[in-house]
Amino acid sequence: MKKVLIIGAGGVGGVVAHKCAQVPEVFGEIMLASRTKSRCDAIAAQIGRSIRTAQVDADNVPELVSLIKGFTPDIVVNVALPYQDLHIMDACLETGVDYLDTANYEPLDEAKFEYKWQWAYQERFREKGLMALLGSGFDPGVTNVFCAYAQKHHFDEIHQLDIIDCNAGDHGKPFATNFNPEINIREVTARGRYWERGEWVETDPLSWSMSFDFPDGIGKKKCFLLYHEELESLVRNLKGIRRARFWMTFSDNYLNHLKVLENVGMTRIDEVDFQGRKIVPIQFLKALLPDPASLGPLTKGKTCIGCLMKGVKNGKERSYYIYNICDHEASYREVQSQAISYTTGVPAMIGAKMMLTGDWKQPGVWNMEQLDPDPFMAALNIHGLPWVEEFR
Repeated sequence: MKKVLIIGAGGVGGVVAHKCAQVPEVFGEIMLASRTKSRCDAIAAQIGRSIRTAQVDADNVPELVSLIKGFTPDIVVNVALPYQDLHIMDACLETGVDYLDTANYEPLDEAKFEYKWQWAYQERFREKGLMALLGSGFDPGVTNVFCAYAQKHHFDEIHQLDIIDCNAGDHGKPFATNFNPEINIREVTARGRYWERGEWVETDPLSWSMSFDFPDGIGKKKCFLLYHEELESLVRNLKGIRRARFWMTFSDNYLNHLKVLENVGMTRIDEVDFQGRKIVPIQFLKALLPDPASLGPLTKGKTCIGCLMKGVKNGKERSYYIYNICDHEASYREVQSQAISYTTGVPAMIGAKMMLTGDWKQPGVWNMEQLDPDPFMAALNIHGLPWVEEFR
């Protein structure tokens, strides 16, 4: 049995703690740490086995090092803010512990997805015999593994990839985000970007859309082209890729509120003067919006996240769709969280399980599609995120 340290006590951190607790044969001891210990204590109280809790500032490397040395985990699961990835990676290097996260590093002062900062750690982790697994959530994460599985079993070359993310749930709030509001809004308001014939093409934010007919009774929804971080690694690792895009659904209500907030400057990420103080508008907005963790008991409906691929197998063209359906209410019944946090937290637990059991154990820094997809795909079906595949 191994020891896991989970850093971050938001909605995803709660799911990771719940799911690790369900696999005691792997996760023998669990510690949940956050800047606010009371949030950790509240999550621990929901779980039917002993969970240790601690306070830590994930921006403070000496604090992280002290916590890791005191608990001596076998792996650190980082579900804190993307701004803190490098600090936690530094602490893992200093203490000799494997690392996992669900979202790539993003500078605090610039809304920019890019793996270069974390890929730069490759030799340092390899030299110390440590593994860092990047993006072990759903998208990124499961979507990467879906692609690796398709490449291994169904295609000689994948020429076109569309990752399509639909949240058909309803929480009844006038405006709320299903994960960290600051990260969500920075992502959605950034310029779109997709891969086409060997180069990146940019679009204005939310300027491209398409209609997609989702399975399991969800039906047709309007999807908008965004840039998402898994595209950066997938275009490097998928054989024959010519075009790769990411799409996400948004309600008219969400988009209308977001437009107003943009127009009045509330989504700005730079500092402004307010009554003699410096504040960042988007951080102030985050404080006003509902905590995503509070949406669990309110949200009804389903999510559908999947990959639509076209390519060739044995010289013949093939179209393939692989996806997961997750129910908000079922997620809440199991782990007291809505499906957005569930679909991110379950793969984080599975990724950690893969590393601790040796199914995935390779020194260095890795993206999900670079590893054998089969054990991870099997684990998805066991731990709550079953997948469906269709040949079209």
